[in-house]
Amino acid sequence: MGVLAYSREMMRVLGEFAQIVPVLAGKKPKKEDRASLGTIFEDSVARNPQSVMLLFEGRQWTYSEFNAEVNQLAHMLQARGIKRGDCVAVLMENRAEFVLALLALAKLGAPSSLINNSLSGKALVHCFKETGAKKCVVGAERTNNLAEIMPELVQSLSLEPGRDYFWVPDEGEHTDDFFCPDWAEDIALAMAAMPKGNLSVTREITSGETGTYVFTSGTTGLPKASVQRHLKYVIAARLVSKLGFRVKPTDRLYLCLPLYHSTGMVPGLVSFMANGASIFLRRSFSASNFWPEVQQYQANCFVYVGELCRYLADQPESDIEKNNPLMKMMGNGLRPDVWDQFRGRFGVRRICEIYGASEGNFSFLNVLNKDKTIGAALSPVTLVQYDLENDNIVRDNEGRCIEVPLGEPGLLLGKITPESEFDGYTNFEATTSKIVENVKTHGDRWFNSGDLVRQIDVGFAMGMKHFQFVDRTGDTFRWRAENVSTNEVAEVLNAHPQITMANVYGVEVRGVEGRAGMVAFQLESGGEAGAALDLNAFQTLVERELPDYAQPVFIRVLRNVTTTTTFKLQKQHLREEAYHPDKVTGDTIYVRKPRSASYELLDTAFYQLLVAGTSGY
Repeated sequence: MGVLAYSREMMRVLGEFAQIVPVLAGKKPKKEDRASLGTIFEDSVARNPQSVMLLFEGRQWTYSEFNAEVNQLAHMLQARGIKRGDCVAVLMENRAEFVLALLALAKLGAPSSLINNSLSGKALVHCFKETGAKKCVVGAERTNNLAEIMPELVQSLSLEPGRDYFWVPDEGEHTDDFFCPDWAEDIALAMAAMPKGNLSVTREITSGETGTYVFTSGTTGLPKASVQRHLKYVIAARLVSKLGFRVKPTDRLYLCLPLYHSTGMVPGLVSFMANGASIFLRRSFSASNFWPEVQQYQANCFVYVGELCRYLADQPESDIEKNNPLMKMMGNGLRPDVWDQFRGRFGVRRICEIYGASEGNFSFLNVLNKDKTIGAALSPVTLVQYDLENDNIVRDNEGRCIEVPLGEPGLLLGKITPESEFDGYTNFEATTSKIVENVKTHGDRWFNSGDLVRQIDVGFAMGMKHFQFVDRTGDTFRWRAENVSTNEVAEVLNAHPQITMANVYGVEVRGVEGRAGMVAFQLESGGEAGAALDLNAFQTLVERELPDYAQPVFIRVLRNVTTTTTFKLQKQHLREEAYHPDKVTGDTIYVRKPRSASYELLDTAFYQLLVAGTSGY
């Protein structure tokens, strides 16, 4: 960077910092404060009664109008016996009534158990049991999912038909269940005659009380319920919205991430609601409808996950994306190559990458609007050496963890203090498994993120240390005595014009230490799996951009790509299926054999050598 460019960057950062200082200097929220998700909303209503709050499928509410409906529902639920501390499950798609139920329960001090609406069967029953839900608010679009498990809920949780289920009709064309089942009460009818005034109990709720339960994705097992105190939402209303998005009442958010997920909830719904801004809510993400709707509703803000952004970047350029109003975006998992496209192609001025697990005790924010970084930590963290081969933390002779040098990936730990508590999960064993002790001094306690992160140089930053996400410890693998980051390999492979979202992982090869690299992807052009993959171009790319040990040994061309409901790529089943022909039916597997200069189809003869442990790797 030249002198002039550095001077400009320094002035820009100083300007950013000037906006940060007043926010950080303000009063820090405490658990004993009488502040909650409910009071955040009520305070915003008082400041912005006639401002538009929510737009959804042709309907629109001002803050005052929405508050009146929230109060009616809260009074109705209170009349049905729901009181402060009672957990109520919410099973619904993204829609206005989800927000209605969330805020009504928050006003009562009744924690919402926000369940992934795609779940059914055993996983759905598990979520009810994890939080001990006493009632359930279910959308018409998920009636069948709930009806299937009702006998189990009656038996295990005593959730009785006709008493403990509240049904929310769906005005959209997304369900055939237009009539309330006989085992539930129709919320729309029951709340119609209820009072529209605020409830007195709302102002008694403290920040230390549980506001919601948010579930982990469950990609490696059944979902775990993480405890979300009201304090988290109070902090989001003040810090996240002001330091990250810099939300103004005139802003409008495009929100298509699931509301049962922290990214959609915290930097999305809560941050904008707290500042009197408006929200365009969508049931789910659609790449083809994104830009037309951004233009139609003049949304200048957007919350994202990285995979969603790649879908947008992979779309052909069109006139509708030009001169768009989108100026600010916040989220997590934005890959460097996609970051450049959102800056250049789409003209987004502010990209605030964030990092933080739903159950964690710390977060990172890119408050200075630097490129390709998760930003600075808002509470004490450390990066320590991690042995990937043996899957454990490296300690010195005195039993203390060893910090990694600048630029080296390390396991991210967050110090547990009275100011940065780890609330954990509803399950005690799951909570204790995430705590690491004696990290720097005897008796200290730290939250184990399970992620590898490194500190990076971002230039002038007022002394604020900046970091970059590297990989999950379970995803990074060793091959040829070297650590391979799946994220870094994927970033290289995504540059191949035929590849749509490379999913990189390590697979076992019998008789060989470590794991061999394997990549799975769907061809950009679609069509028959594997038919048009340009192997020569693929090989040229990996040999030019990746060291030998990081170059994939196996390629799997997928017919279909499986993601979570928050668009995260799933690896576990791919690892298990690996390169075994009987498990990858319909997909095409390529291999680069030992001492071979090119990729070729995996044939039966070489597969038998892999199984026998005589492949020669």
